[in-house]
Amino acid sequence: MFKIQCLDSKTEEANRLYSKLLIGPLPKGQGLTVGNTLRRVLLTELPGIAIVGVRIANVKHEFANLDCLQEDIVEIILNLKQICFKGKLEKPLVLGLTKNSKGIITAEDFELDSQLTIVNPFQYIGTLTKDSNFELEVLIDNGKNYILSQENLTVLESDFIPVDAIFMPVHKVNFFIEPTKLEVTSEVENLVLEISTNGTLKPLDALFYAADLLENVFKTIKSNTDTDFIYNEIELPQIEQEDKVSLENILIEELELSVRAYNCLKRANIHNLGELLQYSEDDLLAFKNFGQKSAKEVMENLKTKFNKTLN
Repeated sequence: MFKIQCLDSKTEEANRLYSKLLIGPLPKGQGLTVGNTLRRVLLTELPGIAIVGVRIANVKHEFANLDCLQEDIVEIILNLKQICFKGKLEKPLVLGLTKNSKGIITAEDFELDSQLTIVNPFQYIGTLTKDSNFELEVLIDNGKNYILSQENLTVLESDFIPVDAIFMPVHKVNFFIEPTKLEVTSEVENLVLEISTNGTLKPLDALFYAADLLENVFKTIKSNTDTDFIYNEIELPQIEQEDKVSLENILIEELELSVRAYNCLKRANIHNLGELLQYSEDDLLAFKNFGQKSAKEVMENLKTKFNKTLN
């Protein structure tokens, strides 16, 4: 019975969630296809909220310094990029932060919109070394994947410093295939996914979101099928082709022949029923060490087990 099972789950930090999920059973060979597809969607297609620009009072570029700050501006920006925002954002939004007294500045010092929360409010931003009027603003926006700072220039006002935006809620995805524990058949397998997120989305929710995205893609393809599409009408002997394919999948081992007859067929490079049925009884008798008794055994087993006869 198909299932999605959580094998392991842990919260390493507020912005580091991990889950190990088992999906299956799947038909043998599909695990790799599904795993690759889900991994790509999880890493590149899930939306998130990130800082795209920073504005600091009395600072014109990222290589400047403020005598009231312990860190330089580059370090401040790197720390800001680690903040994870969660919530609904319909359009770009500016968030402000003001600090007047000496001490540590963290993400919880931001004045938040009511629809937004910060997953890691204790994320360190910087330290004021003395009482001073420190003012900082960030522009946050929706997006996908990773966008370089140069691409954000068009949406920023001139006094904002562009920032490389990390929108991805999923930071890491690993997958592997393992056999099922079903003794009934070996034609199925399990897909095991390891998903790590930034805390704005639980790993299982990220999996469901990715599955929904893929489902919508296939629905779009199906809904746009042109009913007037003209196929090349070529009559093919479909039943015969299917029969040939199925016979080629049946190995001569399934005839349960004697060792002598089996070895003779193998030496003649006959490995499946599709190849065997190309020969007649006289052809078999022409094989080295293949006698009338072996030929009779082959024909009887063919008829009994598969209702087939030689040419």
